Amino acid sequence: MDRIAHPMDRIITPTKKKKKKKERTECGRAGATEGGGGGEEEARLLRITSIRREEEVADEEFVENLKRQNDDDDDSSRSNIITTSTSSSSPREKEKKEEGSRLWSKVKYQLVKFEALPEYLRDNEYIRGHYRLNWPLGPTLLSLFSFHNETLNIWTHFLGFLLFLGLTIFTVRKLPTYVEPCLEQLLQMPSYLHLPEEFASCLDPSCFSGTGSEDCSLVSCLFLVPLYLQKKHITRWPFFVFLGGAMFCLLSSTTCHLFSCISPHWSYLLLRLDYMGIALLIAGSFYPPVYYSFACNPFLRDMYLTTITIIGIGTVLASLLPVFETTKYRTFRACLFFGMGISGVIPCIHKLFLYQDIEPILYQTLFMEIAMGIFYGLGALVYATRIPERWKPGMFDILGNSHQLFHLLVIAGAYTHYESGLLYLKWRDVKGCGT
Repeated sequence: MDRIAHPMDRIITPTKKKKKKKERTECGRAGATEGGGGGEEEARLLRITSIRREEEVADEEFVENLKRQNDDDDDSSRSNIITTSTSSSSPREKEKKEEGSRLWSKVKYQLVKFEALPEYLRDNEYIRGHYRLNWPLGPTLLSLFSFHNETLNIWTHFLGFLLFLGLTIFTVRKLPTYVEPCLEQLLQMPSYLHLPEEFASCLDPSCFSGTGSEDCSLVSCLFLVPLYLQKKHITRWPFFVFLGGAMFCLLSSTTCHLFSCISPHWSYLLLRLDYMGIALLIAGSFYPPVYYSFACNPFLRDMYLTTITIIGIGTVLASLLPVFETTKYRTFRACLFFGMGISGVIPCIHKLFLYQDIEPILYQTLFMEIAMGIFYGLGALVYATRIPERWKPGMFDILGNSHQLFHLLVIAGAYTHYESGLLYLKWRDVKGCGT
């Protein structure tokens, strides 16, 4: 096989020729002095051998230096080529990086399964997937418009908050004319006998026909009727305490379900806010029936209101304990709130003994309060038992799980209580004993 020429051969060959020429010269010298002593000849041979070794070493060093220099040149040229190709393809590389960032952002905010959750988010093991985990504030806020296992939890109570906000505005604007009769309605009555006796006794029937005498003119009626109505007006603040507690509960629940996935710190604070809202809703629900039922008995009224206020504060303080939010105490939380609500049976029964023969409207409000209690009780039951998702885990992750049913039952109970509160207001506006 023919030997492939190496570029180093051109450099090494002259050196070898010089070496051979030098060897011939040394040999000639040795031959010329061949007749001398053997000691001199051996000395010459040793000198020749050492010279050859020195030359071989020098040649090897020279060759290694050339190879190293060539390798350095190749590396520099290679780096220049890579730099040139990188600079020439930088727009393409930039597009690839941007595409990778977009793909990573999509992967980063994907929904995860229950097994991937940290301990503070493991509340219901029967909800198997569609969890958000460690999302920033912006994507979390936008998740309000995407589907995950908290979507309907958020929207059920947010729409409930908007409902009660609208009811509050309606009540503020319409309650005075809705509850108490206005002067125009009184003047359109067919007979003055519809008014109470103490008011009719001071007026002549001609007052309402506009043909009265000078002593009893329509002008006097216009002054006396508002004074009578002002006497019968009942205070409204207990009713608005209930509306405020309902709105706070629904809004705090919405906030908790939306933002608790951001971090453990956010989850800790928002869960406390959620529990506080539940306690305020239950305590605020006592104020209208207790205040208006016992308006003529300040001792009983203040006793019941003070008791439920203390129970509500104690429930809020208990909810601040870190152990209160753990899954182990889930049933305890439900029983605590349920027991707080069921304590309202005591004033309801008490008012029946006071007004059982003279106030039929109290039975109507009692039926509505029983319906409210059924709604709240069923809500607490499905919350504690986690029905129906415990029957088929994973099937109700998005729609139909116990927490969504719990939200709907709470809204139904609160609205029933709102209608009951309007009946109490109309009754006390007519009956009196208001302050």
